[in-house]
Formats: sequence, structure tokens, C-alpha cells
Amino acid sequence: MNISKKSIRYIPVILILPVLLIRGFTTIYPIIITFKNSMYNIKVLSGINEFVGFKNYIEVFKDDKVISSIEFTSIFVVVSMFFHVILGTILALILNLKFRGRRFLRTIVLIPWAMPAVVIGMAAKWGFNNDYGLVNDLIRRFIPGFQFNWLINTGSARIAVIAMDLWKDLPFFAILVLSGLQFISGDIYEAAKVDGANAFQIFFKITLPLIIRNIITLCIPFTLWRLTSFDLVYAMTSGGPGEDTSLIAYRIAMESFTNLNIGYASTLAIMLFILMALFSWFNIRVMNKYSE
Repeated sequence: MNISKKSIRYIPVILILPVLLIRGFTTIYPIIITFKNSMYNIKVLSGINEFVGFKNYIEVFKDDKVISSIEFTSIFVVVSMFFHVILGTILALILNLKFRGRRFLRTIVLIPWAMPAVVIGMAAKWGFNNDYGLVNDLIRRFIPGFQFNWLINTGSARIAVIAMDLWKDLPFFAILVLSGLQFISGDIYEAAKVDGANAFQIFFKITLPLIIRNIITLCIPFTLWRLTSFDLVYAMTSGGPGEDTSLIAYRIAMESFTNLNIGYASTLAIMLFILMALFSWFNIRVMNKYSE
């Protein structure tokens, strides 16, 4: 059977079409249904299901719990990503040095990332306990009689949550930055040393410009993961004290599965989706500038 060249062009499309249809259905359909639900006041416990238009979107900005969640989510994302970039790059530079046991260190440094966030959250809940927690026990070795309830006070609870998020994902960020450092030829560094460049000049003039695009690229998924973080807060603080460590993803889960307020939860989910889409677009624009 003879097949024309024109027909051959469509063979790859036909082969991947089933996958595209399945992927499109499982991605687009939930978004459409979620947007539809956001236009309704759906309360399962009360048996309410009525169309309210954009009323839910207006109510979001009047809800103190959601405002508190947005506030902490913003702090959480900005502070966490700032230290991910700074400390992750420093850790990557350390792991890139040549010393005995380097391979072993690169392996064990990933242990926190490999642990489930729920396990880390539960361990941190005990670790930050005032009476028998690991953190206060360590501090008391230097400051006898030290007493402090980390997860009861707003500021310290937020610091604890951000610290545990860094402890978990920072090594993975560093390993990915390290992969970019591996592609930098050692001859460049040797030439710079011959020209009399010191360590700081080498880093800011050679290393950083060569890995900056890699770092910006990593910031996209890591920031999106921060925006959708749920399990760490759920296991560690349950959003407390009050609603002060309630991330927006945690608030969506509570409205959906605890309050069974499906319409309102759908509204929050759509707003988070739009925010993530805008952030991704902005990061891609920035990344493209560095690639030009």
C-alpha cells in the first residue's frame, strides 16, 4: 500500500492524539467545573446550591481568614524563595568543591527532601515543643532556663514553618543548581586565576552569570510548589495559632473538606490558579530576557 508524503505528516499527530485528548480532558475539564462551581453558593451540609455569579469573588476580599492566609502565603513564598536562592547557591558551591567524601555528602544531603512533608511536619511539631522539644533543648545548653512556645506565638510559628520548608526542599534546590555548575569548564576558572581574579570576582563575573538562567528556571516550579503547599502546615500547625500560619492552599482544603463550602473553595482555587498562571508568565518573560 502506497502512502503519500502528505499522509505521513499526520501519522505523529494521530499517534499522540489519544494522549492529548486524555490529558486535555483531565486538565481542562476540572478547571471548567471548578470555575462553574465558583459561580454558585454550594454548601453541602445546608443543602444549598444557588447561582450567585461573582459574589464569591467579592466575598473573598471581605473574609478575614482568607486575607490572613493571603498575607502569610505572600510572606512564606517570598522569604522561603529568597533563602532557597541564597542558601541553595551557597550549598551548591560547597558541594561542587573537590574534597574527600563529596559523593557521600551529596547523597545524604537529599535525605530531608526524600522525606514526606507530613512526617517532617509531625516531627517539627514535637521538635518545637517548649518542654521536651529538640530546638529548646539545644538552646538550653547555651541559655539555661530558656522557655519559649514556638508554635503558639504568631511570629515564631511562621518562622518555624518557613524554616522547616527550607530544611526539606533546600537540598534539592542546591542539587539542581549543582547540575548547572557541573557544565562550567574548569579551564575558565584557571584562566581567571591566571589573570589575578579572586574568589569573589570569579563568582560574580563567571559563575553567577553562567548559572543565573538555571536559577531563574528553578524559581518557577519551586515558587509554584510554595503557593500550593499544604501538607507541612496541616501536620505542623493546622493553620494555627488562629489562622496565622494558614496558607491559601490549606484554606482551600479546609473550605472544601471540613466546611464543605464547595462554591467558596472553588472561588479560592480559581484565584490561586490565575495567580500561578500570571507568575509563570512573568518568570518565563524574565527567563527569556536572560537567554537573549
